[in-house]
Amino acid sequence: MREGRRPFGVVGRRLRRGAHRSPSLTGLDAHRAGVERLLASYRAIPSNADVRLAKKTSNLFRARAQTRAPGLDVSGLDGVISVDPLARTADVAGMCTYEDLVDATLPYGLAPLVVPQLKTITLGGAVTGLGIESTSFRSGLPHESVLEMDVLTGSGNIVTAIPEGENADLFWGFPNSYGTLGYSTRLRIQLEPVKQFVALRHLRFDSLDELQMAMDRIVNDRVHDGIAVDYLDGVVFTETESYLTLGHQTDEVGPLSDYTGSSIYYQSIQHASVNCPKTDKLAIRDYLWRWDTDWFWCSRAFGAQNPTIRRLWPKRLLRSSFYWKLIALDHKYGIGDRLEKRAGNPPRERVVQDVEVPIERTADFVRWFLAEIPIEPLWMCPLRLREPAPAGASSQRPWPLYPLEPKRTYVNIGFWSSVPLVPGNPEGAANRLIEDKVTDFEGHKSLYSDSYYSREDFERLYYGGDRYTELKRHYDPDSRLLDLFSKAVQRR
Repeated sequence: MREGRRPFGVVGRRLRRGAHRSPSLTGLDAHRAGVERLLASYRAIPSNADVRLAKKTSNLFRARAQTRAPGLDVSGLDGVISVDPLARTADVAGMCTYEDLVDATLPYGLAPLVVPQLKTITLGGAVTGLGIESTSFRSGLPHESVLEMDVLTGSGNIVTAIPEGENADLFWGFPNSYGTLGYSTRLRIQLEPVKQFVALRHLRFDSLDELQMAMDRIVNDRVHDGIAVDYLDGVVFTETESYLTLGHQTDEVGPLSDYTGSSIYYQSIQHASVNCPKTDKLAIRDYLWRWDTDWFWCSRAFGAQNPTIRRLWPKRLLRSSFYWKLIALDHKYGIGDRLEKRAGNPPRERVVQDVEVPIERTADFVRWFLAEIPIEPLWMCPLRLREPAPAGASSQRPWPLYPLEPKRTYVNIGFWSSVPLVPGNPEGAANRLIEDKVTDFEGHKSLYSDSYYSREDFERLYYGGDRYTELKRHYDPDSRLLDLFSKAVQRR
């Protein structure tokens, strides 16, 4: 334990309100046994079959082809192996959820540098498929706090990748490869100290240009009205109503809000006015999962924000993982389209995307989006690559498969809903329009959902020149794993 710092102890247990379990560290021996089961399952997959994970849940929103071949057994790779509070690091199995990871680190007064918004996102998934949150303006993306990782490659070997060394090319090329270069079995990540509470200020803006300018200034200064800003994100409700939420870590006790029950977090933000910012305070654990209870605002699609329904809804099911099960049922049986048809409405196109555009183009992009795509609210989250970059990083674009420019601020814009299908339009018409516009704005699109790029455009945007092809040839020479275009666009 670091001198002068103690675990949250009794206070920590109080702060963990809403936790349904207290996961223990799995230990190295249990992890090794899990790796052996993984390798045995790899050897059992026929050589002519694609290698995939055998898991029942996913945070991906793109359809996947069904296969009868057995998958990789990852049942022993879902825990925290160890936490080193002196070094401020954790060794974590690839399938460990951030919920379990946070519950293992908070008792030491520590947390991952970036904690994605939903509890069941896995650490391995956030590194190979990217992740983001309100610390990303100062801590970048989750893969930037990885110190080393063990990866099961397509060749069936487990290799250790670090920033400099024999497998450094895999270390830098792994983010945004979505399991097409291999699957992480263990990751060592950096942790940072956190305080017991997060004090919030919600600032309202009537102009998207003013929102953009304020966000840019706060990202650079990391201070607003003389108070340090540790967390920063925002919500756009309309072109004339948007908000930035500024979070400041504190140990000062006082009244706390609770958005895990009848109160809904995103609705509380709108209580701010231009001349009178709204303040709030959450326990650190509740802050990290403030969006999960209602899957941002998407729980309204299931009626969970109707006060009558919410009173009857079991509290343990007010979480994103349960809403995802409802979405999966809808995809399987076409429930939503059937209801629309019964009401005399056309089917709907799913538009579930996160895109990044340079901060100086943000207001213009949002104006275009609100005029062309009937979806609101929009989530806003600024990000910059961490500085200084780890040893071994390229000075130009260190992460070749998702080429953000160093020292440049981007804004992640998230929109998660659907729009009516227009007769005669091609499949994915709204998504295609967004893809084209994001490219026009010098931006990028995350690949966790539907994509419609041509192979030529996709390889230009996501293959890092020849880097991906070289990595694929080296670490998956027999093509046991799908390639990135097949997985992200063709949905094989």
